[in-house]
Formats: sequence, C-alpha cells, structure tokens
Amino acid sequence: MAATFTGAVAATQMLAIAFVYLPAAGTGMQDVQLSLGYHLTRSAALLAAGITAGWVAIRLRHQFGATMQAVAARDNVTNLFGQHVAPQVVDQLLAAGGEKASEIRRIAVMFVDIRGFTAAAQNRTPQDVVSRLYDAFTVMVDVIDSHHGIVNKFLGDGCLAIFGAPLRDDQATLHAVAAGREMINAIEKSNASHPDWPIRIGIGLHVGDAVTGIVGSPRRKEYTVIGDTVNLASRIEALNKEFGSQFLLSDAAHSEAGEEATAALPLGNIEVRGYVNPIGLWRLA
Repeated sequence: MAATFTGAVAATQMLAIAFVYLPAAGTGMQDVQLSLGYHLTRSAALLAAGITAGWVAIRLRHQFGATMQAVAARDNVTNLFGQHVAPQVVDQLLAAGGEKASEIRRIAVMFVDIRGFTAAAQNRTPQDVVSRLYDAFTVMVDVIDSHHGIVNKFLGDGCLAIFGAPLRDDQATLHAVAAGREMINAIEKSNASHPDWPIRIGIGLHVGDAVTGIVGSPRRKEYTVIGDTVNLASRIEALNKEFGSQFLLSDAAHSEAGEEATAALPLGNIEVRGYVNPIGLWRLA
C-alpha cells in the first residue's frame, strides 16, 4: 500500500507541475497540449509503477507469511515426534494436515530392551555408558526407520517403537517383525566394534487397538500410544528373560506377520503378569 500511495503522490505532483508551469511558459497552445500529453504519460507511468510495486510487496509478504507458517508447522511436528523421526514421515505428517485428535487405531507395538545393561554399566564411567547407549540406539533407530516405524520413546536402556501410527500402514506387523529380525542381526554385527562391551537385546511385539494421539500440557506435548496393547507388548518383552530368547511375538502378531514369522516356534499359552488368561506366544529368536 505504501508503494502505491507513493506512486499516486508522484503522479499527482507531476500533473500539478505540468498544469501550473507549462501555460506560464508562453508557448503555443499546440506545444502546451503536447507538453501536457507528455507529462500525463509520465504521471501514468509513475502511478503504474507504484501500483506494481505495491502488488509485488503484497505478494512477497504473503509468501513470507506462508513460508513462516510452513517452518512453524515443521518445527511443531519435529518437536512432537522427536529428532529420530524419518524425514519422509515428517513430510507426510505435514501433508496430512498437522495435529489430529486422538483416535483408536490398530498398530504394532514393539518394546526393545538391552539385556543386563544396568549391571554391565556399574563398573564403567558415565561417558562410556552414554557412548555405548548412543551407538546401540543409532543402530536400532536406523533399522526401525527403514521399516516404516518410529521410535516413540527411549526408556533408559530400551525403547518403545510403533508401526502403523502416526501414519497408517496396512503391513505394520510385517514391517515390525522384519525390523526386529534385522535389529538383532545389526546389533550382533555392531558388537564387533565393541569387543569390550557386547550387548544383547530382547524384543516383545504385540498387535492390537490402541489410543494414538497427542497428549500433554500447553507448554509441552508429545505423541504417544496408550492402551492394553502397549501394556501387553511390554510384558511380552520382559518374558525374554524367562525363556532366554531375544524376540517374542503374541499370537496376534504371529498371525499377521506372514512369511516374516514362518521360523517362529510356538511356546503355547503362557501366564503373563497382570493378565488373568494365558497369552499365546511365539519365539522368533
């Protein structure tokens, strides 16, 4: 608006000068008319330039505002889902329209724990402990990301990963099982770089309905999953200690995993702490 106003003022001034000073110059009427036409043209050019500059300024302001909104939206998604969300997930979340209300969704929930880590960390410096965790989590996150999952939380020497949320995935269970198998192999390979501190992980996987959504306060929010499916997945992971295993699946997860779980061995119906009825389990590793 300022540029348009400036152009209008300049054009008006140019016309005023033409009408006041040209007749006083004593030229012929024809010359005066030609001079006025010349100055009218110049005034129109000034006005057009002002209007154009104003339009350009408005467009730039709108584009700048849209850019800032996009940056704010991306920062919001990144803050909610953490630094370990794959970039393609962030892009799809932004395309989907930002925050959504909580909903019940069928997902695959995976708990991962580093076996005996607390005991092994007792005789090591804090720097060594943090460094070893960093290396292990780097392996886990890379594998989970590559199979369309996200690490929702880090839990001391373990983590919670989910498949099928926040983005829907009809093959969430298959991807979760593939991620678990690859994760075990990747951790074993990474142990070669840490001969003084090899680690062994335990994985528990369950599939079912869970409440997914954003919870928290106005000052801090996070995306999370809540429900019995999450609780049972945690209980299943803890049973790796009892069976000396590394990867346990529930019946529901095994039935949906397809070819990824053909090598699983049935363990039968197992008593699970906090549950009245036994739970069917399968050992994959």
